[in-house]
Amino acid sequence: MASSLISNSHHIDFESVFRLDDASMVQMFKTLIATGLKEFLGCPAVFYEDSLTEFFANSSVREDGMVVSTIGGTAIEISQEMFAVVFELPTEGLIDLTDVPKNFVFDARSLFSDSKEQVSMSCLNKALKFHYRLLHDILAKTIYVKAGSFDSITRDRFLLMTAITFDVKINWSSLLFGVFKEMVTPGSQKAKGYAIQICVLLRNVPGLELGESKSFPVPRILNEKTVHRFVSVNENVGVKEVADAPRARRTPVKKTVSKKRPATGDDEVAPIIKKKRTTKGKPVAVKRLMVEEPDTAISTSGEPVAEDATGEREPVAEVAPGDSDAAIEQVLAQLESVFKHQDADRSEKADTWFDEAFDEEFEIANEERQVSEEVIDVTIEEGTGERSMRFSCRRAYENR
Repeated sequence: MASSLISNSHHIDFESVFRLDDASMVQMFKTLIATGLKEFLGCPAVFYEDSLTEFFANSSVREDGMVVSTIGGTAIEISQEMFAVVFELPTEGLIDLTDVPKNFVFDARSLFSDSKEQVSMSCLNKALKFHYRLLHDILAKTIYVKAGSFDSITRDRFLLMTAITFDVKINWSSLLFGVFKEMVTPGSQKAKGYAIQICVLLRNVPGLELGESKSFPVPRILNEKTVHRFVSVNENVGVKEVADAPRARRTPVKKTVSKKRPATGDDEVAPIIKKKRTTKGKPVAVKRLMVEEPDTAISTSGEPVAEDATGEREPVAEVAPGDSDAAIEQVLAQLESVFKHQDADRSEKADTWFDEAFDEEFEIANEERQVSEEVIDVTIEEGTGERSMRFSCRRAYENR
């Protein structure tokens, strides 16, 4: 408890900081005095560890707004009026920081910036000039009691910095006592601070024994030496970040070759082979016969030839235009030759359900062929001319 109280508190040695050779830094500390925080930030750097621990363990906020606690059986009551009198705090001025004039906020965005560009109201601390960085740290740690890192500037702290810099009157009594009540409220997540300030208040309580006092740690005191160190660290922080930054390791990028088109050379491109789509359907004997329709050609001897299913070509005898019977016999003979070759090929293969289905179709086709032949004979006898002969031939082939 005591260590956290000390780490969240600061003491400013104004006499020492006024000896700085940095005019901007000296002016910043003078504005803290002008705004009314000299006694609060520059109070004696003495604290009572055991009494502080007991005070926070028993503290609470009463309904009338007073902070109450007990130390060694002694009741302690601290009002806002008492708080303001002890530290000589202003009781008039702004309570709501949003009332800071907008023109001051606009000018502060350029004045605080460490570059030529304006900073936002929620920027990083490193974007500010050194003396404004230190001002922000004092407000964050000692006024608002911000625990942990405070590299980011909040809107409220920016507005408070603006009010201090442009000499806007602030009701410090209300602002600081409000923070004090928040940190002593049971169950509050607010960090504990104001260590040396609370000890000053406790010394004014009649009949209270505070025990052994301890000196405030030197690193918690802002004087000429610590301010120089603050400036030195902030000047080298950018250089140190660049020097200590690890070099980025380049991961080797593997060149991937497309699986669709493998590269075989600079000028050669492998052809793309597309898969043929197939359709499923029931096998029909008529369709198979139409595919295997004999193709007529001219042999070397000048006679027409027909190509059967085996790829061999057989000579076809010429038929006179008026001899319809001979033409029909010739077509039937050629069809019979096709079926013989197909039967020979099928006999060499193992019978499957697919082959059996075709056998049944062929048997039905044979029966239809016999009937068709009879009909063809009748048609040829009744018909006349070459036109009737061609119709009869096509009819017989389709039935086959």
